Amino acid sequence: MGNDDFYKETTGQSEAKIRIVSGYVSAWARAVMPSARRGIGKIAYVDLYAGQGCYDDGTKSIPILVLERTVCDSSMRDMLVSVFNDKDKNAIACLRQSIMAIPGIDTLRYAPRYETQEVGQQITQLIDQIRPIPTFLFLDPWGYKGLSLDLVSKAISGWACECVFFFNYNRVNPGLQHKGVAAHMDAIFGQDRANALRPILKVMCPQDRERAIMKELTDALRLVHGRFVLFFKFTNDDGTRTSHYLIFVTKNFTGYHIMKETMAKESSTCPQGVPSFEYSPLLDRQGVLSLDTDHPLDDLMTELLTTFVGQCLTTRQIYEAHSVGRPYLLSNYKTALRNLEARGCITTDPPAGIRPSKNGQSTFKDNVLVSFSPRIV
Repeated sequence: MGNDDFYKETTGQSEAKIRIVSGYVSAWARAVMPSARRGIGKIAYVDLYAGQGCYDDGTKSIPILVLERTVCDSSMRDMLVSVFNDKDKNAIACLRQSIMAIPGIDTLRYAPRYETQEVGQQITQLIDQIRPIPTFLFLDPWGYKGLSLDLVSKAISGWACECVFFFNYNRVNPGLQHKGVAAHMDAIFGQDRANALRPILKVMCPQDRERAIMKELTDALRLVHGRFVLFFKFTNDDGTRTSHYLIFVTKNFTGYHIMKETMAKESSTCPQGVPSFEYSPLLDRQGVLSLDTDHPLDDLMTELLTTFVGQCLTTRQIYEAHSVGRPYLLSNYKTALRNLEARGCITTDPPAGIRPSKNGQSTFKDNVLVSFSPRIV
C-alpha cells in the first residue's frame, strides 16, 4: 500500500493499532500525571509521523483520539503538551483542520504544536526542546526510513519517557540482505549487530529468520536502556506470514504492565485465557477464541513450580519476576496459582479458606504470600 492509498480506508490491523496506542496514551497519562503535577506540571505526547488526522472512511486517527480524550479529562487538559510532525505539509494542514474541529479544543492549556520536519538526526533537537517533560513518543513510518536506535534511545531518556514504534518486518527482513539500504538497517540494529545478522539469515528458514531478527532487535533496544520491550504482531490478510510489529519500549515495569494489558485485548486468540499478542485478520474474521493444541496456562503452572522451587514470594513478586518476555498477564498468574493451590502444589497465606470468594472462587490478591515446596532430593 502506497502513501497515497494509506488513508483511503482502515483495515483491521490499523484499527487495532489505533486502539492500542490511543488507549495506552490515556493510561500512561493517568499513571504519570500525579507525580508530574508535583514537578514540572506537564506531560507530552509526540507523534513524528502524524498523518492527516482522519481516514477517508471517517475513522479518526490516533492524534484526534488522543486530543478528544484530553479535552474530556480536566487534568490532561491542563497538563498535556502535544507535538505533531509530518514532512507532508498537506497532511499537517489536514490534521490541523481536523484538530481545530474537535469540540472544546480551545480549552487546552497548551495549544497543539505542528512541525513538518523529515525524521532523521535533526529531529532529536525537537525532542530536546521538550525535555524534561515526561514524554510518550509514537513512531509510525511508512517503511523504516527514520527509525533508529539513536532516536529510540533519545525518546526514552528521562523519567516516565516511553516509546512505541511501527516495525515493518515485511520490509526489514529483505532489507537486511539489500546493500542499497544497509545504512537504514545499521541505524535500526546497530552496525555490528546488523553485520553479524546478515550472513546467518541466508541459511535460515523463515520462522528462524524472524526469531533471530526480533531477538537481535530486542537485545539492541536493551543496550540503549530499553529495559522492557513488548511486541505485538500483525499478520497478512490470510495469516500466512508476519506483516509488521508494534513495539513498545520502556524503562519501567509499570508501563510494561499497562501496555501488556492494553495489547492483550487486541489479540486474535487467547488459548486458556493467555493472549497471543498477535492480530490475524483471518482469525479475527473467523472469530477464533483459542486453539485446542495450545495449553499455555498448563505450561505456566509447570514453569512456576520449577522456577520458584523452595521460594516464598507474593503474587505480585512472582508476576514481576517471571512475566517479562512472556505472554502471561497478572490474571493468568493468579489463575495458575489458584489451580496449583487447589492441587496442593503450593501453600498460601492467607489460605483459600480465609480469602474472600468471588464467583464461587477464592480471590487471589497481589499480596497473597505463596510458598513453593523445596525440591526433594
